[in-house]
Amino acid sequence: MNRREFASTLTTFSTVIASAGTTQAQTGAKPAEMNHPMPAKPEEIAMLIYPGMTALDLIGPQQVFGYLMGCNVHLVAKTMDVVTSDTGVPIKPTKTFAECPDAVDILFVPGGGIGTINLMKDAATLAFLADRAKTAQWVTSVCSGSLVLAAAGLLRGYKATSHWSVRDVLADFGAEPVHQRVVEDRNRITSAGITAGIDFGLRIAGRLRGLEYAQALELTLEYDPQPPFHTGTPETAPSNVLTQMKQMYAPLAASARAVARQQPRSLLVLPKDRNSRPAANCRTPGRSSFIELG
Repeated sequence: MNRREFASTLTTFSTVIASAGTTQAQTGAKPAEMNHPMPAKPEEIAMLIYPGMTALDLIGPQQVFGYLMGCNVHLVAKTMDVVTSDTGVPIKPTKTFAECPDAVDILFVPGGGIGTINLMKDAATLAFLADRAKTAQWVTSVCSGSLVLAAAGLLRGYKATSHWSVRDVLADFGAEPVHQRVVEDRNRITSAGITAGIDFGLRIAGRLRGLEYAQALELTLEYDPQPPFHTGTPETAPSNVLTQMKQMYAPLAASARAVARQQPRSLLVLPKDRNSRPAANCRTPGRSSFIELG
């Protein structure tokens, strides 16, 4: 189902609800209607893509954003060259940094493994993120994408989350790590590992189009996770599995901490007064020795 078909479905849904409301009106009941506010002008969503990123980090929320009528979704990269994900999926950019709208409503960064570590040190990418974040309504990430935001100085003094294996590294960049699937602090929204990107996308949909529209999207996606092994968090994984995975991911966390040590101190140290957190910039509230992640 493409966006036009989905919009038609929502229109039909609204008509059905309106018809039901007419019947209710005849009996004195209050008519029901679907509430999905539309923007005065198309929202601009910039989704960063880069070599070595985790495809599902991008595709989960992109699928949700793609169903939002009245917005433009851009896959943004340094060049128009095809980007290859950590599992070999080719993804073609739609905009370069230079072509991306100056004012974006949502700025988004997916995660990955060694590709993410490399991106944390890429001056052009960090400059692009810092520039677009100045006026973005929401500055967001999925999984280890929050490390890139942190490296750009965009999470200092903010609560944030990431993949469980690198979440604590956020503190090295002056952020406050939170053990939660989706974390919202003013106009920063970060989500945990990989699959949490769908939760994040639906959260954004609710902010932009209202509860019922987001509920309709969740139903359209048939989003009702039922993991077969229930080992998707460190708390639920068997101890032997958790130990092995911690060892596997240790080099990734170490690499991210090494980047933090190279950051200018002004980007890393929190204000002495914990209440003097920075104001949100918003118009409204290859292969490695570790497994790739998002």
